[in-house]
Amino acid sequence: MPVARLSPATLSAVRVTLPGLGVIAVAVALSLAVNRLVPAVSPLTGAVVLGVLVGNLPVLPESARPGLKWATRRFLRAGVVLLGVQLSVAQVLQLGGGMLLVVLVTVLTTFFGTVLLGRLLGLPRGLTLMVSTGFSICGASAVAAVEGIVEREESEVATAVGLVTLFGSVSMLVLPLLADGVELGMWAGASVHEVAQVVAAASPAGAAAVAAAVVVKLSRVVLLAPLAAGLSIAERRRRPAAEGGRPPLIPLFVLGFLAMVVVRSTELFPEAWVPMTKDVTGLLLAGALFGLGSGVRVRSLAKTGPKALVLGLGSTLLVTLVAYTGVRLLG
Repeated sequence: MPVARLSPATLSAVRVTLPGLGVIAVAVALSLAVNRLVPAVSPLTGAVVLGVLVGNLPVLPESARPGLKWATRRFLRAGVVLLGVQLSVAQVLQLGGGMLLVVLVTVLTTFFGTVLLGRLLGLPRGLTLMVSTGFSICGASAVAAVEGIVEREESEVATAVGLVTLFGSVSMLVLPLLADGVELGMWAGASVHEVAQVVAAASPAGAAAVAAAVVVKLSRVVLLAPLAAGLSIAERRRRPAAEGGRPPLIPLFVLGFLAMVVVRSTELFPEAWVPMTKDVTGLLLAGALFGLGSGVRVRSLAKTGPKALVLGLGSTLLVTLVAYTGVRLLG
């Protein structure tokens, strides 16, 4: 039986991408190690911070850049698609109509309120939209999902992820001081940014609170798909066809995300595979965020610093207050 051989062009492409893939592998391993030492720092956060450091110090070989560029977008899209495996329709419906309404109102109020605040502060549109999505949906994963849809600078991606990390960590520490029991779990799930931060915030109240927090948080993640699709449609209207570079009507990765939610909601996807898929999703997104971070230049990042902090603080206060009000009234 003849052995298939790779063409010279394919072999050349592999050689070009391998150094960058090697750098990503090392960076993700370091991010996981930091997460084990400091659980509050998620691998996604560690990866983007490490990427910024590597990108601004003379340590990244030029031979690694083509592989970084190739992998960043592909890992990002694949990670978002696999994120859908963590969700099922049954999990979301278990919350009941009242809590689902709380989640919907919280997400919409936070998103549009943050957009308005960003405009008032005069911040770039791309940064404002990424922060609005990240704070209202699921932190760095949501930022990563929409960064390819909106017009933005590389430095704005790192700023958005940094704000998610900072203010999500503050919420994680403060919320357990203000509530307890299942109420704390629902409040954390509806307001804290990252999934890991949600679990940490609800943990002091026990297993029941953590379970409630995760389900509420995942119901927010479901809204990533329609929000990303809405942003894509808005961007298409802003960019005339003659300019080129218009995003698709509905990005393929959004359709893939929804397809994975449907598959998980049936008996086609073995439940035993869910933890493994979650790990793969985290690795892909960490690799993608390292690649994005490596393209950031700190000088340009510093220009929006103070105003960006005000945006993050305002968005965090908004999502926290709206979620708390909803949990008290309808949860």
